[in-house]
Amino acid sequence: MGPTCVVKFVLILIMPMSLALGQQYSSLGSQPLLCGSIPGLVAKQLRFCRNYIEIMPSVAEGVKLGIQECQHQFRGRRWNCTTIKDNLAIFGPVLDKATRESAFVHAIASAGVAFAVTRSCAEGTSTMCGCDSHHKGPPGEGWKWGGCSEDAEFGVLVSREFADARENRPDARSAMNRHNNEAGRTTILDHMHLRCKCHGLSGSCEVKTCWWAQPDFRTLGDYLKDKYDSASEMVVEKHRESRGWVETLRVKYNFFKHPTERDLVYYEGSPNFCEPNPETGSFGTRDRVCNVSSHGIEGCDLLCCGRGHNTRTEKRKEKCHCIFHWCCYVSCQECVRVYDVHTCK
Repeated sequence: MGPTCVVKFVLILIMPMSLALGQQYSSLGSQPLLCGSIPGLVAKQLRFCRNYIEIMPSVAEGVKLGIQECQHQFRGRRWNCTTIKDNLAIFGPVLDKATRESAFVHAIASAGVAFAVTRSCAEGTSTMCGCDSHHKGPPGEGWKWGGCSEDAEFGVLVSREFADARENRPDARSAMNRHNNEAGRTTILDHMHLRCKCHGLSGSCEVKTCWWAQPDFRTLGDYLKDKYDSASEMVVEKHRESRGWVETLRVKYNFFKHPTERDLVYYEGSPNFCEPNPETGSFGTRDRVCNVSSHGIEGCDLLCCGRGHNTRTEKRKEKCHCIFHWCCYVSCQECVRVYDVHTCK
């Protein structure tokens, strides 16, 4: 995925129906007129971009991280988070609907922005942020505070201020997007943990320093994927307030648990993604590689939607018969192995 695609996807956080940036913006933050040239920014986002131009590359990096994680998590699904090159909407019409897929994309993208900004601050790449100096609680027995605690609250604030600025309409889709954005960001705060390092002679642990750190982003992706699988279906309710008609979301089935701030929500059903459909954004599953031995969604029966599959052989060169030589290198031979590759009809 090229940098232009990454920057275009930043706009998924601000304008789900229109994701457009030209080739001239492929280097985010390198041009002084960038903020004023991004189409669709509301006034609050424009002010944010200009005031925090220094961290906008981290915002783009976080969005890229979210896309990559989405594609990993859905690699064996009928919808595999495919992006479209040189298209105004890089996911096509898929995100136009208030589906589970839209819920996940908003959550993982918002989490990605918060994660990348937090990591960038801890690495010292910005003058406007840094380490978290507000340690939570006294040190424990046998260790003391040290290193650079990652300031996840600042990263969450950046993500919230930028991503949610446009979601202020009194309609159901804005309410859904705000909820799922926050669910993604909350995942980071919930998974912060202590990371420690020992200091002493010959590897002893005479002194141990610890700091707050984010988890691997894969951990967050796995968690949000579980939330996708258990997402709560909602219904839209309209009621009148002083500002006019307002749409809110209510859980559809009262006998299910009500969603918490950590759960994903949606209110429209997903297409089956079996066949190509330009209206829904489905690419279909023809020619997708499937797992013939699996009974899960990545298996040929389900992924191919009952159409059957083709099998071909494929030769691959691999390292083999590796030997460790003292000291210190490894030598390997190159072997050709034949694999069966199964693809959907």
